[in-house]
Amino acid sequence: MPRTSRTSFGIMTAPMQVDYSDILRVWQEADTVPEIEHAWLFDHLMPIGGDPDGPAFEGWTLLSALATQTRRLRLGVMVTSNRFRPPALLAKIATTVDIVSGGRLDFGIGVGSRPDHPLARREYEAHGLPFHDTAHAVGSLAEACTVIRRLWTEEKPFDFHGTHHQLTGAFGSPKPVQRPHPPILIGGRSAATLRVVAEHADLWNIPGGDIEDVISRSALLDRYCAEIGRDPASVTRSIHLSASYDRPEATRDAIREAIDAGFHHIVLGLPAPYPAEVAHWVADELISKAS
Repeated sequence: MPRTSRTSFGIMTAPMQVDYSDILRVWQEADTVPEIEHAWLFDHLMPIGGDPDGPAFEGWTLLSALATQTRRLRLGVMVTSNRFRPPALLAKIATTVDIVSGGRLDFGIGVGSRPDHPLARREYEAHGLPFHDTAHAVGSLAEACTVIRRLWTEEKPFDFHGTHHQLTGAFGSPKPVQRPHPPILIGGRSAATLRVVAEHADLWNIPGGDIEDVISRSALLDRYCAEIGRDPASVTRSIHLSASYDRPEATRDAIREAIDAGFHHIVLGLPAPYPAEVAHWVADELISKAS
């Protein structure tokens, strides 16, 4: 997916503090709104906002269910925590969703939760998962991207002996619908993660925030791509922006800033509870008036 001047818009519904019926309603409505081209979940096992003991759904299981209830939207997890699942298992899960959806998966992945976020950190201990330092997490992500792509594309079993992952007789069957593989979106803003983006990603997503920092991170990615001989324009720039129901003009301003900065894949995070007809509101009040 080369960088393009055409901007695509999507929504993100964090699957916490909501019911399945709430998310299903929004996604099925969005599936009928042409201005909304993609929809996303996040990947946390416990809430990272609101009631810490409230509900949170597992992202990939929910994504597969939503794939069967939609027909047009591209869909994905923004972004999968590489800390939660071994890469070969994740490749199999993602392949299944790509097939179930008829080839609509955008594969989002990242290093996982920041160690300085206490509500995110607790889910590891609660689920018996190790929480390694950042250097370990970034190295593991780079190897995971290599393993996943090979499982999606190679026609014979292979062994992989990395620092963080070891596989013997690895083989992916069936293959994803999309060839050579689903688009790979890597999320993150650290310099170390951006090096992995330059090597492996079709799209790069950054959480919104200070636009000057966003621009500087994009320039750093350009530099890392150039260092390895990759055209920086071959990495689509994606940004997550929080939508405000009360102050849509502020969201529209943020959208325009992002587009001016070269970000043409816009993901609008929808706060819960979701108003009635929220997908049509997004199209009418945010997308149409900002683009």
